[in-house]
Amino acid sequence: MPVDVTADGLPDWLEPVSRSTRTIAPEQLSRYLPPASGGRQAAVLVLFGEGARGPELLLMERAGTLRSHAGQPSFPGGALDPEDGDPATLGPLRAALREAEEETGLDPGGVQVFGVLPRLYIPVSGFVVTPVLGWWRTPSPVGAVDPGETARVFTVPVADLTAPANRATVVHPSGYRGPAFLVESALVWGFTAGVIDRILHFAGWEQPWDRRKQVPLDARA
Repeated sequence: MPVDVTADGLPDWLEPVSRSTRTIAPEQLSRYLPPASGGRQAAVLVLFGEGARGPELLLMERAGTLRSHAGQPSFPGGALDPEDGDPATLGPLRAALREAEEETGLDPGGVQVFGVLPRLYIPVSGFVVTPVLGWWRTPSPVGAVDPGETARVFTVPVADLTAPANRATVVHPSGYRGPAFLVESALVWGFTAGVIDRILHFAGWEQPWDRRKQVPLDARA
């Protein structure tokens, strides 16, 4: 499946995100960078659309019965398959769109890929993840394709993500601290929240928020 990466025809409000993808360095996104070799290659789709309340992001909530990341909101995505192709070129783009279709029922034909962020590392799982940024040019119906894997699929207005009242710092017993968003009856944290946080910052959308506001996490999270 050919996948073009182009910023042509994006809505004006998405231009700051598009510009930032061309200049942002890996260390500006996360302190967890991929090892020189190894790691399980994966990709996620960071999909921007436009809803009733303006710009929004597509997220999904993993099923509560899963052994890892149960009940945790995330971007659609997953590990690369051999048929996705070269992890250094088009593989992550194909994987992000394929996984989004498999998990949410999204029609990838309605998505315009406009940028790719540097690969990031998730130490707890060993995944090397490529965030693929898309514009939902032609929206299609979405929902949980497999309830055993996905509890729900939902969109979050960017206005809610930038609202200071919806922001917090999560604290895990392991010592992990990171940004979080309390939106759509969900706590978005971890890798997903970290990527959203950095996109908001480098796009110039971030509003001052109280980083002292903490949400404690259970040791099993």
